[in-house]
Amino acid sequence: MDNQDVQKFRDLLDSSYQWPDFYEFKFIIKTDDKHLVLMKLHGFTITETPSKQGNYVSINARKLIKSTQEVLDVYESVNTVKGVIKL
Repeated sequence: MDNQDVQKFRDLLDSSYQWPDFYEFKFIIKTDDKHLVLMKLHGFTITETPSKQGNYVSINARKLIKSTQEVLDVYESVNTVKGVIKL
């Protein structure tokens, strides 16, 4: 995301949430690489759903978040994993 997109997302989060609040992240990754995403999500409640053929897994991660910046930090951290799709 470029700076303008990040600012739009920040504004959306600020207008939609009153921190602290629970926030749910959703990621899709190849099953063989899911551990790389899970390492970034320490302290989250995790739900995994495999794809029909088992090649991919959807990871839902829920946690009490303290600020908009914390949401952005999680996305930035997970974004370092090659091949992850962020929803």
